[in-house]
Amino acid sequence: MTHTPPRPSDIFNNEDSNTTSNPTFDSVLSARLSRRNMLRGGASAAASAVLGGAALTGCATGAGDAMTHSMALPGEKLLGFPAVAKSLADVVSVPPGYKVEIIYALGDPILGNATPFKNDGSDADFDKRAGDHHDGMEWFGLSESGQPSRSSVSRGLLAINHEATTDEKLTSFFIHTDGGKASLPRPAAEVDKETAIHGIAVVEVRKSGDKWNYLASSPFNRRLTPQSDIEISGPARGNRLLVTKYSPTGTKTRGTINNCGTGLTPWGTFLTGEENWAGYFHRTAGDDARRNNDKSATSLRRYGRGQGAASRHGWETAGTEDKYARWNNSKTGTSADGSDDYRNELNGQGYVVEVDVYEPTKLAKKRSALGRYAHESAVFGKAVAGQPLAVYMGDDSRNEYIYKFVSDAKWDPADANPANRMGAGDKYLDSGKLYTAKFNSDGTGQWIELSLNTPAVKNYTAYPFADQADICVNTRVAADAVGATKMDRPEWCGVNPKNGEVYFTLTNNSNRSLTPTGSSQLLPDASNPRVYTDMKNGKPQSGNPNGHILRLREAGNSPSATTLTWDVYLFGAEAGAPASPVNLSNLTDDQDMSSPDGLWFSPYTGICWIQTDDGAYTDKTNCMMLAALPGQVGDGKQVTLNYPGANGNLAVQTQVGKAPTANTLKRFLVGPAGCEITGACETPDGKALFINIQHPGEGTPMAAISDPAKYQSQWPGNAGYGPGKRPRSATIVITKADGGRIGT
Repeated sequence: MTHTPPRPSDIFNNEDSNTTSNPTFDSVLSARLSRRNMLRGGASAAASAVLGGAALTGCATGAGDAMTHSMALPGEKLLGFPAVAKSLADVVSVPPGYKVEIIYALGDPILGNATPFKNDGSDADFDKRAGDHHDGMEWFGLSESGQPSRSSVSRGLLAINHEATTDEKLTSFFIHTDGGKASLPRPAAEVDKETAIHGIAVVEVRKSGDKWNYLASSPFNRRLTPQSDIEISGPARGNRLLVTKYSPTGTKTRGTINNCGTGLTPWGTFLTGEENWAGYFHRTAGDDARRNNDKSATSLRRYGRGQGAASRHGWETAGTEDKYARWNNSKTGTSADGSDDYRNELNGQGYVVEVDVYEPTKLAKKRSALGRYAHESAVFGKAVAGQPLAVYMGDDSRNEYIYKFVSDAKWDPADANPANRMGAGDKYLDSGKLYTAKFNSDGTGQWIELSLNTPAVKNYTAYPFADQADICVNTRVAADAVGATKMDRPEWCGVNPKNGEVYFTLTNNSNRSLTPTGSSQLLPDASNPRVYTDMKNGKPQSGNPNGHILRLREAGNSPSATTLTWDVYLFGAEAGAPASPVNLSNLTDDQDMSSPDGLWFSPYTGICWIQTDDGAYTDKTNCMMLAALPGQVGDGKQVTLNYPGANGNLAVQTQVGKAPTANTLKRFLVGPAGCEITGACETPDGKALFINIQHPGEGTPMAAISDPAKYQSQWPGNAGYGPGKRPRSATIVITKADGGRIGT
């Protein structure tokens, strides 16, 4: 989410390239308009809600029974801690009885002969150090002898995404001595630093006594950066769309970038999602003509790279070397297939990447069968012997879609501990069916297959698909073709271990409007029902500034189901906001939040951890993490939001989950100034919870680089971790003084 004032990176992260005329969520059923005109006034305070008494349709009974069984241990109360108050302090706040340790931060040496970090902008060799913007994260246990272990609670590997940089005017200013050169061409030395702080890291951590530390010299430590060699796997492997100067065979690509959400496979590997990758690439004016206005130009526009698009950092200007040239996504060569330039380079980014964290020498693989878009997390449904596996995913841009992949292979429990983990990935992730979601206003929905077997895809004239590889590379276009539901920025997803229901955070959408004026603006609809004005520092924020969380249940609890039921579990809102159309979940001061982003269910306690990446409520509180014990789809009410106006009335019918109580939702943590709270994983005993604090001090202006007193944040230096006062993204671990499980 954005902080004010907006920067180029903020605009970049709010990319919106969906200009299709798809109906926005079964518009005929969900939005009943008067015959005269739709609302013109747009005063959200005038909207009213009519609460219907009917329960949601299509709700199974078995899942509800499962929800009555707590995952608490004898004598333990889940969410037994007192709620943490909202805060603007530059600290990490947790409940009494909990301890926070900082264990791994930007610049920490993890490979080779990297020198101790100075944190003054003079450090180099970032391919051997912790990267920046710590994001999604997973735990992989190690036995005392260094073997993979699903039960180890004191030694393990953290696989951590390093998403992006804290930047302004092109440069990632905190890692350069004087803030860097904020004009073109960019210096090669600065670009090399900025490139290397992206990607992922695998870092060994150990507990000694009651203290956790990372091991700088572990042989398991590993960095993957945008320069690393990575294989293409699945339908797109070897396809003409992946041919580049770097890989004339189209079987590999260079690096992974803007890694955000994560996933853990049933066979013990790490999944990382490539999110806002398109903006790193430059495309010159007139490139459509050089491509003869072929369908590649259509694809590039759909993914936010119209001709003349400027890159986020100007990396392509740093020199003529290949590592810089690859950031120019224009047709510059003369070959027919793209083997002499990087016209197809963009097609190598935007995937779910699988990594075997236990084997540093094995190449990672981009699993193209799962589609290409702005990936967040990739979360598996319950693995059941003899049934296919389902992977749930979201596309984090305004007005984009929700997806599911269903494997052709049926789950074999013997594959939980395979001799070849990446081979298991080949088996389950390279062949299957890719679906996108369409939701109906009555609480039902469909999964629509994205393949040439679907007539709407096969006959789509705006972009004629050649084969399944083409569909996987241009997934957004295929979802356009079938009329998928446009959503309010699908972020992370999670699967409730109690009943298998799937949760998606929809972080916000400034493009929801009661008076849409262009193709990117949308009316509210059933799954994205709110349009209102939220005030921040006296300035209005319109659309759906606070976001919500949608959940769904597959028909028959089957991973291969093509129908579903859904509701909105939770609406983000300020406690003092009007109940309609804003605080529909009746959030109190101990629960209110904005822009839900990270979401993770503990498999050990069943607690749903909700993390925020907010720019709407940050005048009142820093970003936070809440703990929840959700109910089930259909436990609430059907609601009709009426938006009246002088020239008509818009009525939006939606499904609202049961309002949380003080015992089922409360704030657990508030982070330092300017940060995002993201990433969560636990040791198998549930007694150590790892969390990432991303970009503290992001609101610092570049002009303040020489004056720490003007930094928005000085964390974690002000908490006693490491040298210097420049803020650093970092990983923390939370434990209880009484040795109990986290969240009790």
